[in-house]
Amino acid sequence: MSMFKRKDHSVPGLNTASLPDLIFTVLFFFMIVTHMKENPMKVKYQVPQGTRLERLAKKSTVSHIYIGKPYQGGDGNAVQVNDKIVEMAEIEDFIAAERKRMSPEDARNMTVSIKADKKADMGVVSDVKQSLRRANALKILYSGKKTTNNK
Repeated sequence: MSMFKRKDHSVPGLNTASLPDLIFTVLFFFMIVTHMKENPMKVKYQVPQGTRLERLAKKSTVSHIYIGKPYQGGDGNAVQVNDKIVEMAEIEDFIAAERKRMSPEDARNMTVSIKADKKADMGVVSDVKQSLRRANALKILYSGKKTTNNK
């Protein structure tokens, strides 16, 4: 017989009681941090640069119009609202639909952001502005990227 008695040591089980809490916490974190892009881009645009740019305080009242070359090919510039390319006559209907989905207070403060390619034809931009004027959407802003001065 041996002098020392061998003991059978077993490893205790892993406590998984707090695992669902951890998983939901990580899921909640990613839901807050991740930004989903709402509309697929159908036009190519390169944002022009500027020096006097300001950030918007309330983005829920902003509707976006994109102007640029279509990804599907074609000549000239295309106008995209939401997820489809539209003609100039459809812009007024888009503005009316956007106003209907907003509260009355937000509809009064509605702003239209024109995100145009820096090489876009100014005639198309002017036509979009005329359509917005007919739709009584008079608050217009142009999106740009801040220039970096390396002096």
